[in-house]
Amino acid sequence: MLFHVKMTVKLPTDMAPDTAAKLKADEKELALRLQQEGTWRHLWRIAGHYANYSVFDLPSVEALHDTLTQLPLFPYMNIEIDGLCRHPSSIHADDR
Repeated sequence: MLFHVKMTVKLPTDMAPDTAAKLKADEKELALRLQQEGTWRHLWRIAGHYANYSVFDLPSVEALHDTLTQLPLFPYMNIEIDGLCRHPSSIHADDR
């Protein structure tokens, strides 16, 4: 199943810079691994925001939930999710 996910990060203003840097580095490491595995299909930054639009490919909503809650920045995110399906007028056979 494909999921369109908007993640907006809101780190506390009083978070220590070294703590924030560690969280961001850990997040990047996991995001890269999930992209290489094909789970995190697409990742786009939203210009002017500490946010992204992503497409995940997972077998269920539960698997998506489990994946998102593993993200180091998860406790500091506002997340919006939409399930996706192929549009009958699309000229593409897949989303790659």
